[in-house]
Amino acid sequence: MSLLEIKQLNLGFGNDQSLTQVVFDLNLTIEKGQIHALVGESGSGKSVTALSIIQLLDSPPLKIMSGEINWRNEDLTRASEARLREIRSDKISVIFQEPMTSLNPLHAIEKQLGEVIMLHTLCSKKQAVVKALEWLNKVGIREPEQKLKALPHQLSGGEKQRIMIAMALVNEPDLLIADEPTTALDVTIQAQILSLIKKLQRETKMGVLFITHDLSIVRRIADQVSVMEQGRIVESAEKETLFNHPRHSYTQKLLAAEPSGRATNTLTQKPLLSVDQLKVWFPIRKGVFQRTVDHFKAVDDISFGLNTGETLGVVGESGSGKSTLAKAILQLIKSEGKVVFLGNDIQGLKQQYMRAHRQHLQVVFQDPYGSLSPRMSVGDIIGEGLDIHAPNDIAAREARILEVMKEVEIDPSWRERYPNEFSGGQRQRIAIARALVLRPKLLILDEPTSSLDRTIQIQIIELLKHLQEKYQLSYLFISHDLSVIKALSHNVLVMQSGKVVETGCCDKIFNSPEQPYTQQLISAAGLENV
Repeated sequence: MSLLEIKQLNLGFGNDQSLTQVVFDLNLTIEKGQIHALVGESGSGKSVTALSIIQLLDSPPLKIMSGEINWRNEDLTRASEARLREIRSDKISVIFQEPMTSLNPLHAIEKQLGEVIMLHTLCSKKQAVVKALEWLNKVGIREPEQKLKALPHQLSGGEKQRIMIAMALVNEPDLLIADEPTTALDVTIQAQILSLIKKLQRETKMGVLFITHDLSIVRRIADQVSVMEQGRIVESAEKETLFNHPRHSYTQKLLAAEPSGRATNTLTQKPLLSVDQLKVWFPIRKGVFQRTVDHFKAVDDISFGLNTGETLGVVGESGSGKSTLAKAILQLIKSEGKVVFLGNDIQGLKQQYMRAHRQHLQVVFQDPYGSLSPRMSVGDIIGEGLDIHAPNDIAAREARILEVMKEVEIDPSWRERYPNEFSGGQRQRIAIARALVLRPKLLILDEPTSSLDRTIQIQIIELLKHLQEKYQLSYLFISHDLSVIKALSHNVLVMQSGKVVETGCCDKIFNSPEQPYTQQLISAAGLENV
């Protein structure tokens, strides 16, 4: 007997007067001891389908229009709220995509994990703490007694995700729904989390519905795969069959959507940026008088050069100092050392003197939605830099905005729209246009593709290559995604704990890495000898 069988499920948002259907005639079966991957791009209906199983979305706006969700032959679409509460966490549990927003920031891990245990088992608070510690050990949390007392913000991304796994599995459910549980994690942490889920699944014989847009993850973890496009499952098969003999064109498109190719042929020997012995140390203060007792060395004695037309990929795990390095180069935080840009020493310049250099030194941030003002139209966002650096030429401003929108393939007629009216990929194009409008010499790109689907990532990578060839731009490209770095970079700089552990040309780093840490990153990304 199947654990879960979904039959002819139709879902919509809205009410009876205005209903938008988002899932169409969906059929899905999950067996005990099976990992079933549900794959598709953002907006395909994966999460809506998964959360409808135990009805975690408000109704309205979500409406189950028709169909059955059979849990061990019990139709959950007809279950009472009391019955659904019994099943949630105890029989069917969920790991959400973003652990920081899923954990209560005001309560310690001990209270949150203990609450899950005591809601579903008859035990004392002391017994709940013992069980919580047992599961923190199972999911590989270091110093579990200390971490039980911690608040969520005091944990790393990987630790928070492990806590979420412990909360989901502590009551030993029969089915685990894992909704993009590794999207925001570094490759090494991602590999650890996938290995952990696989290990726990084998030990408990539970079924897993694993939702992702990343087929490289599916290849590592799944038994069965269903591919979803625009609310419909277009193909379903065993993993090996689907990867070796995909039938549907959309599946073929997803399988082909891996960053590939090499860096552009734009590299010159003309120096653009020189960084020498750069340091960013944050003081650690203790005691009543807050005396400095030590320093946290976020960036420690880093030196490198960047030439015109070059892409330097900066890789490393979260906390390695990549973004801090970028902020120091941009003179957004205090640092020591030497930063020479276009022949000018810009280290420590006051803002009024630094402004003249910012036209040629621009940045694109990781989160395109968070970095775009929701109160400004797209045209105003793109033209904001021109208002500062060329405020008197209104006609040229309008022409330049329209030109740069065409260059990043955003329809100029959309210039009066607002950021919330665009997809993630379109918003990232707008962020690139905002930086590009000033005709910079150097773009610092801080994880610009990490939150995007693979197909959209490839579009952004190809756009960046095209712009680099057209304007001989230089990129400082920060990422933990090594496949993206490999497709775009001429040279690579590997960071760990604020230091450079290895640097060299892209081919050398990927084909013959010398340092164990670099080898570990490449192995975790599955790029050995690729």
